[in-house]
Amino acid sequence: MKSKDTLVSIIMPVFNGEECLKLAIESILNQTYKNIEFLIMNDGSTDKTEEIVKEFKDKRIVYFSNKKNIGLTKSLNKLILKSSGTYIARQDADDFSEKIRIENQVDYMSKSKNKICTTRAKIIDSNKKIPGVSFYLPHKIAIKYKNPFIHGSLLIEKKFLESIGGYDERFKYAQDYKLFKDILEKNIKIKSLNKTLYKLNNNNNISSKFFEEQKYYFNCARHNINP
Repeated sequence: MKSKDTLVSIIMPVFNGEECLKLAIESILNQTYKNIEFLIMNDGSTDKTEEIVKEFKDKRIVYFSNKKNIGLTKSLNKLILKSSGTYIARQDADDFSEKIRIENQVDYMSKSKNKICTTRAKIIDSNKKIPGVSFYLPHKIAIKYKNPFIHGSLLIEKKFLESIGGYDERFKYAQDYKLFKDILEKNIKIKSLNKTLYKLNNNNNISSKFFEEQKYYFNCARHNINP
């Protein structure tokens, strides 16, 4: 199968994302890689999230809505179940993907035996490249202290993600760190492309809004404690 024939399911839960949502959606619809379905889950928003999504008439968008807010982890798992692609790709509702992001990742995956890859990113305000120094450390060392991967840039084989049970719903936050840590502990390689294909918004995001909660769940995952 040629890489361009491979369907990629891009999954994006959103909760009250009206500020950045339009640009996030456009960054996916404008990808050079066209064989995508874009699954958007409105997770009980009370702002103009639904109105913004429905302004787009692109047939690749598949829209879902939770009656109440159930959180990122459960919303991600619901979207994975509804997806049809060979690959699952992540996109956060307040971040942006470079136009060539999916094309680059699918091209890499089709030429390698890897089941999962991420990319580097730039922080929108500062233009700082992340991961920084930790990018050059062995992942099994870096993961002991921090998350060396950009969750929003994730591309992963759907069958593999399902085989490991998807996201651990015990982890309301730091679900990405738990996922990456579990994968590395299974001695499965995670490839991080040395390309800045993702733009990260660090202002008023989940990590900054819920810093203490993130820290708690991160430490639970780090020390193999049930939260």
